[in-house]
Amino acid sequence: LKDCLCCKYLVSRTYDYSVVYPGPNLNMIVGANGTGKSSIVCAICLGLAGKTAILGRGDKVGLYVKRGCHKGFIEIELYKSGGNLVINREIHVENNQSLWMLNGRHCNQKTVEEEVKALRIQVSNLCQFLPQEKVGEFAKMSKIELLEATEKSVGPPEMYEYHCELKNFRNRERELENVVKEKASFLEKAKQRNERNKHDVNRYYEKKRHLDVIELLEKKKPWVEYETTRTELEGVKKERDEAKRQLSALKQAQAPMLRKIQLIDNQLKPTETVAIKEASLKCKQKQDQLDRKHKEIEDIKQTQRLKQMEEEDHQKRISNTRLTIEDLKAELAKVGDQPDVTPRINEVNVELRRIQVERAKIEGEKSDLRREKDNIYAESRMLEKKLNDMNNMMNAKEEKLRGRHRDTYTALMWLRQNRQLFSGNVHEPMMLVINVKDHRFAKYVENHISFHDLRAFVFQRKDDMERFMTEVRDKMNLKVNSISAPEDSCSKRPPSRNIESLRRFGFFTYLREMFDAPEEVMSYLCHQYRVHDVPVGNEQTKSMIRTVIEEPYLRVFYTTEERYTLKRSFYSNKISTSNSAVHPSQYLTITVDAEEKRQLEQQMKTCESKLRDIDERMKALQKEATALDRRDNELLAEKKQLSELKGKKRQLEQKISTKQDSLRQMEQNVIDLQKIEEETKEKIAAVNSQKVTIVTAFIAQMKLRAKLTMEKVYLALETVGLTAEKTKLENDCREGASELKTTDRKVQLTEQCKGLLKRAKTICRMQPDESLPEDLRNAFSNLPDTLDEIDAMLNEERSRAECFTGLSENVVDEYNRREQEIKHLEKDLEDKSNALNAYRQNISEAKERWLNPLKQLVEQINGKFSDFFRSMQCAGEVDLHSENEEEYDKYGIRIRVKFHSSTQLHELTPYHQSGGERSVSTMLYLMALQELNRCPFRVVDEINQGMDPVNERRVFDIVVRTACKETTSQYFFITPKLLQNLQYAEEMTVLCVHNGAHMLPPNQWDEKAFIRRCLQRKARA
Repeated sequence: LKDCLCCKYLVSRTYDYSVVYPGPNLNMIVGANGTGKSSIVCAICLGLAGKTAILGRGDKVGLYVKRGCHKGFIEIELYKSGGNLVINREIHVENNQSLWMLNGRHCNQKTVEEEVKALRIQVSNLCQFLPQEKVGEFAKMSKIELLEATEKSVGPPEMYEYHCELKNFRNRERELENVVKEKASFLEKAKQRNERNKHDVNRYYEKKRHLDVIELLEKKKPWVEYETTRTELEGVKKERDEAKRQLSALKQAQAPMLRKIQLIDNQLKPTETVAIKEASLKCKQKQDQLDRKHKEIEDIKQTQRLKQMEEEDHQKRISNTRLTIEDLKAELAKVGDQPDVTPRINEVNVELRRIQVERAKIEGEKSDLRREKDNIYAESRMLEKKLNDMNNMMNAKEEKLRGRHRDTYTALMWLRQNRQLFSGNVHEPMMLVINVKDHRFAKYVENHISFHDLRAFVFQRKDDMERFMTEVRDKMNLKVNSISAPEDSCSKRPPSRNIESLRRFGFFTYLREMFDAPEEVMSYLCHQYRVHDVPVGNEQTKSMIRTVIEEPYLRVFYTTEERYTLKRSFYSNKISTSNSAVHPSQYLTITVDAEEKRQLEQQMKTCESKLRDIDERMKALQKEATALDRRDNELLAEKKQLSELKGKKRQLEQKISTKQDSLRQMEQNVIDLQKIEEETKEKIAAVNSQKVTIVTAFIAQMKLRAKLTMEKVYLALETVGLTAEKTKLENDCREGASELKTTDRKVQLTEQCKGLLKRAKTICRMQPDESLPEDLRNAFSNLPDTLDEIDAMLNEERSRAECFTGLSENVVDEYNRREQEIKHLEKDLEDKSNALNAYRQNISEAKERWLNPLKQLVEQINGKFSDFFRSMQCAGEVDLHSENEEEYDKYGIRIRVKFHSSTQLHELTPYHQSGGERSVSTMLYLMALQELNRCPFRVVDEINQGMDPVNERRVFDIVVRTACKETTSQYFFITPKLLQNLQYAEEMTVLCVHNGAHMLPPNQWDEKAFIRRCLQRKARA
């Protein structure tokens, strides 16, 4: 057998034991309803590790074992090159567990699944395995689901993987796009916030610039004082150096004379006697006295000269000061003609402070409004998200309604637009207005209420219902259901027994308590379905089921997974019980609280109203701030002009006052030269009188010494002459030394300079041995160089700095921090954008790998599909459909068919085509896939139900012609009936399924004997 399957199973729902030997091509399995054809399909599915949900006949594997049996057995043999695979599955009913064997060895289910997958068998794919219960679902498959099923069934192994990879790539791309959008939005908001604070930051820096200038001025002022004193010291030093030079010249001129005197003294020494020595000593003493008197007179004269020079200099300074005062007064007179600007400056300062206070209040209020707006916006976003979630859930419900019953959805849209036509309450279909409190309970409510009622509109008034049906049913030709609620409300009707009395059986609530619904809807459900009297139990109820069904008052109840209906015979009083599985909920798992939604919408409107009020208030505040800024700039300009005018006048007044104080000081310290001259004459006269006495004594001694030695007269005379000359020179030296002493002020100035220099370095935070830094030197070069100009500039800068109030360094720190954050965000945004671009490049490459082969595959399917329809005198096509080429999870295969020449091609849906047309379309699509032969076998169960004879015959011919080709895979076609005079092929295998009380066991069946008896019966006939 090539790529084929054979199956043997024990204990199915129908059989105790059966073996099936299918052929390698088309296998036609024929048998009446209930004979067990679908049991073969179930055995194939479960034996190949398929899920029970694929079959749709029960959610537990134990349900597929025949009633009364404890376990079942399935054995499937699969062809495989290199050796067939034999899969065994033993199913235990008690715990719904299975034991697996692969080629006679025990294994787990995962190993079997991997082996099945390796053979490209996909029992979960409707394009490959189509059970009876899933035939209708094929047409319900969305285009997306059909594409995925086709990829798995006939596409290359990597095609579906590439598709999944692309979808993941696209999801990641969306995430990156959202990240980029969020970061771009956050960056823009950060820039806007910083832009709002930029004005305050600029004002802060402007104030800081004024404060920095003040600090520099305060640092430079001691340096200027130091430079002024140092300049004066340099002048004193120059005068002292000149005096030293003159004294040195005198000493050099005196040196030859001193040497000559020394020579004469050396000549006189040998001839000296005691008397001469005494006379000489006395002469010397007198000479010394006389010299001292000469020196005293010279000192007196020098003192007089110094006083005269000091007074002359004093008078010059007085004259210069007076001239300066006159010039300053003349300049002040020019400025003084203008009115006093101080009151106006004070008024401007008061106005500026008031503006600053108003601006601070406005900024504070704006900041509060921004915070309030942010809070309200965050709350609005949260409410919007909740509403969107609710709307999405409602939309999901509506989409399900539209997919299941389009007419009802169309009527719903009409009702929402024309609700004003009705006088009473009109409720949308029940499935939209029923709100299950716990999604776990949705399955009970949905299983209890029929789908016809779930999609029904509920009316409070019958006339409203009649008007509605006239419009949508008669005029719009829509098939819809409508219900009129009972006139007397039944929504509060009490149950027949309190739930507390049923808790011993595991019942915990009644069905009515599991959901909320409008008054009229609940009233109808209580009246029609008695939801107030249907209890719901748990596993305890299931375990006590034999006891529970004996209770006389129970009619319908639910356990965890089953629904039980009890009927009591009127004649025998016996209870008959029927139970059915509770199917999972499809429509009511999505719950939306209508009251909560209304409250959220009201809160959203409140938030929007508050946001509008805040925006209006922000605009008003912005206008006020703009007006204040304009007024502030005007006042600052006016103040600057007034301050300049006032500052100039104040500077002139200060200079005049300073000069006048200095003039008064100098005038008080005027020297009386006449008095000093008289005192000098008196002192000289007294000294000259003393000199006369001394000279007289000196002459006497000289005469005495002459008497003593005549030989030394000339020498003595010469000595006297030399001595006189020496005295003169000494006097000149003393006069030079006296001039040198007048420069002792240098010491005082030097100490003063040292003190000023130390103070200047302390203010500039410099070390004692550190020189003035280059940056300070450059900064000082742009500032005034005189103390008066520095004082004036200090006063001006302090006035300007006082104008900037209400500024905090925190604003600047926040601004700078946000600037850094903006830079980081820009870098991060750039990185994310680059990553997004790289990701898009990867997506483009992956798209080429997936899309081109897929288009070729779809073209092949379309060619086969169109040919099949053309052979039936109909039209059909298959194409790859996508609303957006970049949304890879939205790609799908669209099937469009046309069965009548007068119509257009229409997409295959559960609603537009009839059941037979859907079956034909499904079958031909599967046959188009059959030609591509990617899977080992296909199974189709009772797909020809609902086809008209003509289409059924055409489809059968296509199936036989296609599935019996040598190149196609194994095919299982299950049907309860066949038309007469069909065309068969030698390659197909027909399996007839019979069942009944008188059937032979399989081991006693003799096919040849059966055929022989049939031929004999025909011959006799």
